[in-house]
Amino acid sequence: MSDRTTPERASAGAPPAPRGSGDDFRAEAAELETLVADILDEARRQGAGAAEVSVSADTGLAVSVRKGALETIEFNRDRGFGITVYFGGRKGSASTSDSGREAIRETVRAAANIARYTQEDPCNGLAEAELMPTSLPALDLYHPWPLDPEQAQAMALECEEAAFGHDARVTNSEGAQVSTQQSCRVYGNTHGFIGSYLGTRHGVSCVAIAEDDHGMQRDYWYSVARRRDGLEDVAAIGRHAARRAVERLSPRRVQTGRFPVLYAPEVASGLIAHLLGALSGGAQYRKASYLLDALGHPVAAPHLSLVEEPHLPGRIGSAAFDGDGVATWSKPFVSSGVAEHYILSTYSARRLGMHTTGNAGGVFNLSVHGETRSVDELLAAMGRGLVVTELMGQGVNAVTGDYSRGASGFWVENGEIAYPVDEITIAGNLKDMFMNLALIGDDVDERGNIRAPSLLVEGMTIAGD
Repeated sequence: MSDRTTPERASAGAPPAPRGSGDDFRAEAAELETLVADILDEARRQGAGAAEVSVSADTGLAVSVRKGALETIEFNRDRGFGITVYFGGRKGSASTSDSGREAIRETVRAAANIARYTQEDPCNGLAEAELMPTSLPALDLYHPWPLDPEQAQAMALECEEAAFGHDARVTNSEGAQVSTQQSCRVYGNTHGFIGSYLGTRHGVSCVAIAEDDHGMQRDYWYSVARRRDGLEDVAAIGRHAARRAVERLSPRRVQTGRFPVLYAPEVASGLIAHLLGALSGGAQYRKASYLLDALGHPVAAPHLSLVEEPHLPGRIGSAAFDGDGVATWSKPFVSSGVAEHYILSTYSARRLGMHTTGNAGGVFNLSVHGETRSVDELLAAMGRGLVVTELMGQGVNAVTGDYSRGASGFWVENGEIAYPVDEITIAGNLKDMFMNLALIGDDVDERGNIRAPSLLVEGMTIAGD
């Protein structure tokens, strides 16, 4: 019999699971909450002044086909425990995938031994107890899909067949995949808070290869959703992948010069991520950001706002609390071009003498806000320039903001797409690029944690012939 006090527990609401599709995983979530409480007790017994535990459990199925034949069937079932203990300002962390009593005891002991040999850091420690949620919003994240391998294989084959049937120039494939994943996340600490939530993630993807007299081109498409009925039609995904591959055939080079660049939604989210990285607490306290001390100052064009909305139901990035157990809330990081908040965990906030923004682990459902235009209007406004649909390389310096990446996409003449291009480099400086953001599209890519539309940036250097 444990002598612990019963922790305050909060669980994200979800509708009743279909019989046989999620009941077992719900039971596992309850078991994990109890196990987290036991681990915290063990940390206290070993002398820790404070402790926190993060648990992830996942189970899923992924089936891949290629050229009409089954390629792989993968089942996964994983558990992981991350245990952190504090002795004053000293911190130690250790992890294990074994939930046995002795394994947990040894993992806590390993974390404690690490803590005893580390230096004191006054910024270490749990977030303040009053920042923990007392109840969790119903985020509608858990919708199990009782998918069996035969059904998944049939769907993947249909997806790939649609790609091959779209155009005779689609001569090969890197395959199609159908997957479903259930996850459970539990966090608890010695303040007495234990919170958990269940989630599902279903996906369909296809990679098509097209060929003509000038060579081969590949492209892809995918759909991801919390609910099975939120996925795009599998045949439509295959056709879209094929269409994208065919459109890239017979690419040309372009002349070197300064031109506007239109980032398509699937790459615009990565551009936004660079701005968010510069505003992160870690980059700020390490002095490793091109936007040092940017709060209250313009960091982008005045028509751009970046808003976090972590409680949107059914979204991929929704979360009721962050990696420190701090309750999340909606907030602007950039408002009308001005930096309103840094992106702060408990630790980075303390390093900067600020308060956490509930962003340990990153942002949750970041959206681009501002006056929008249609893609046709964006093309007409740019007149002549480049539409980027794929980026290569890692040529971004987060400290200086210097930006140089390989790119492919489409050349625009007189406001219309003229021909595909590849083997080019686009360059600029992130500070200038965001200040020169001319227009925002209305074609938001809803599939990820950063939901971005097309973004038109003026005056970038394009290196071609």
